[in-house]
Amino acid sequence: MNHEIYVSREVKNLGHRNAARLIREAAIRALDAEKVDVNCIISVMLTDDAGIRQVNRDFRGIDRETDVLSFPQNELIPGEFDAELCERDLDSGAVLLGDMMISLPRCEEQGAEFGHGFDREIRYLTVHSVLHLLGYDHVDEGPMKAQMRAREKAIMGDE
Repeated sequence: MNHEIYVSREVKNLGHRNAARLIREAAIRALDAEKVDVNCIISVMLTDDAGIRQVNRDFRGIDRETDVLSFPQNELIPGEFDAELCERDLDSGAVLLGDMMISLPRCEEQGAEFGHGFDREIRYLTVHSVLHLLGYDHVDEGPMKAQMRAREKAIMGDE
């Protein structure tokens, strides 16, 4: 597949020059693991805590920072990707999966807090967000969260 993962920076000088490469690799890994067999487009915005807090407040009504936000373009059933249910790019025909936003400072903090570093944390947040774009959710401690966590673990290979 020739997935298009567009990564841009809302705030300059956040460091982590390898972030875009790690995000692309993790997104493609997640799409492959979920057997997404058509070209897809995902847009990723890298930001700081203030930027993600504003978007979290504006779109979700939650006035606090978070690590990652996901904005699915389609309503999909977890684990049952169906390209026929998805919106397509008019020029290329690729499936428009949606957008994600990642706070690089939060990613760095969590990587240190959990003891596995920035690179693993940004890969995990990307996999987590791609699963949201594919219909997975974790609104409570029930079976949906367990399903999503199991897929994250399988895709990450227990890094």
